Formats: sequence, structure tokens, C-alpha cells
Amino acid sequence: MEFGILEKIDLRTGWKTEDTEFTPWLAQEENIKLLGNAINIELEVEQQEQNVGIFRADILCKNTADNTWVVIENQIERTDHKHLGQLITYASGLSAVTIVWIAAKFTDEHRAALDWLNECTDENLNFFGIEIELWRIGDSAIAPKFNVVCKPNDWTRTVAKEAKKIESGTLTETKQLQYEFWSKLRDYMQENSPTVKARKPSPQHWIDFAVGKTGFRMSAIMNSESNKLAIWFTTYGDDAKPNFHALHDLKTEIEEKVGFNFEWREMPDRLSSNIVIEKPVSDVFCTELWDEYANWMNETMNTIYKVFNPIIRSLGTSRE
Repeated sequence: MEFGILEKIDLRTGWKTEDTEFTPWLAQEENIKLLGNAINIELEVEQQEQNVGIFRADILCKNTADNTWVVIENQIERTDHKHLGQLITYASGLSAVTIVWIAAKFTDEHRAALDWLNECTDENLNFFGIEIELWRIGDSAIAPKFNVVCKPNDWTRTVAKEAKKIESGTLTETKQLQYEFWSKLRDYMQENSPTVKARKPSPQHWIDFAVGKTGFRMSAIMNSESNKLAIWFTTYGDDAKPNFHALHDLKTEIEEKVGFNFEWREMPDRLSSNIVIEKPVSDVFCTELWDEYANWMNETMNTIYKVFNPIIRSLGTSRE
């Protein structure tokens, strides 16, 4: 077998300028998806060159999992103090919960600064440092590569937070079991989920997942009262009812593709609608069966995502 040799390409070969070439390139759907895969967040571009006081954020996105803001600042050169200051300004001015700083190279000082920000801020504010590279083999096309050099330590934050609750007696036995199951599901999905991104665990009976577009989400649910597992596909926001009706019009086609039937819950008196599949079990807290439960949730969510994602992307929804 003959192997090629990877060759690193200067970033200016791909993009001469940040504002007129790199930022518009990154804002394209297929490229912002590459960045989202690197940081495990599904991103939807809202606006380029968003004004924040006297500054302009390069790209403003939504995290489609929870509809929160993501601000992206680009440098196709080494990091500097000016951009670090702008990132903090954006975080304040936009009430952003996720800040992404992309650069050709991070200095040790700026990497340490992002690590410090992730440690000293609360769990609702996250900072990522990303180094962008260009590579090719021989005469092949140039390929971009995003390397995560700084990221929030969600595991440490979550464990510490919940440990304090346990120590103080504020976390009930049920909440502890819920947290342990979602931890199990997260670990399982990190190994076995081809499309749906795993989410950090939380002591509650549901976990929400992104499906690639704002106005839609998917939730995994464990109901200890009725001993049922469930996956909900939810439409929400101003277009919740029209989107639900559009999906319901495709009911036969959708159910044939996924291989099972849903409960279609319009809920006329509420601001959202749900499309639901349930699985009765003997005991949701039977830890010996958690592998089976995690497998069902993972397979069901990935099947739903595969069928629903191209459909919802074609729907005309208003952004919130």
C-alpha cells in the first residue's frame, strides 16, 4: 500500500484576509458544521459582523440545542490581547454563553487566560480556543482542520456542583439516580452515536438534544412514575404549530422511514407541540438494564434525527 505525506499549508494560501474571506467561508453551512463537530455543538449562523458597542463580532450563532448565543471571533494569525479583550466585551454585550476564539496559533498566555475564565466563571459561560490549520496530501485539495486547545471542563463543573448538593442533602435519591443514568447515556452515546451529540448529565427526568435547527429539539425522558422511557421531538417558538402541521402532513412517510409509529400531540393550548415514541419498562431505575435503555434511546434518537433533519431544514421558520 502506498501512503501519502501530510503537508501543512500556510493559512494565507486559503484566505488572504479574515473579514472578507475567512469569516464568509466559515459562515457557510458546511463549514460552520465542521467547527460545530469540533466543539460538539450544533451551530446555526444568525449574523456576520454583529455590532457589540463599538466592536463587531465576526459571527453570531445559535446553539440549536438550547437556543443560546454563540459568538465566534477569528484570527488567521497568532492570538493577541486585543482579541481577548473583545471576546470578554462580546460575552458581556450579547449575554453570550459560549465564546469561540479561532486563531492560527495560541500563545501560552492566552491559552492560560481562557482556562482561567472557564474555571472562574459559572457553568453558563463557556470559552473555547480553536487553532485552525490547512493540510493536503500531494496534489489533493486543501483541507481545513480545527484543533481544540482550550475548552470548558463541564465534567468537573457538573460533578462538583452535584457533589455539593449530595453533601448538603439537597439532591434526593431519585435525582441522584437520574443523574447517574444520564451519565451512563452520555458515555454510551460518545462511543455509539453517529449523529446526535451527547449532552452533559443533569439531575432531572429529561435531557434535551439539538436537531440542527432552532425551533426544534429532541428530548430523552425517563418517567419513574409510569416506568416509561420516551423520545420527544418538539416544535417550539412562533412557528411551533405550523411546523407541527407540516410534519403531520408527512406522517405516513415519516413513520415508514423511521419504522415505528408516533403519538402526534398538537396541544392546541400550549406554545409547543410534541411527536412522541414511548417504551414501557419494568423499572427505569433498574441499573442492570441501563445498557439496554441507553441502547434504545441512542438508536431511536439517531433514527429520528436522520429522518427529521432534512425535512425541518426545508421548512421556512422564523428565527427567535
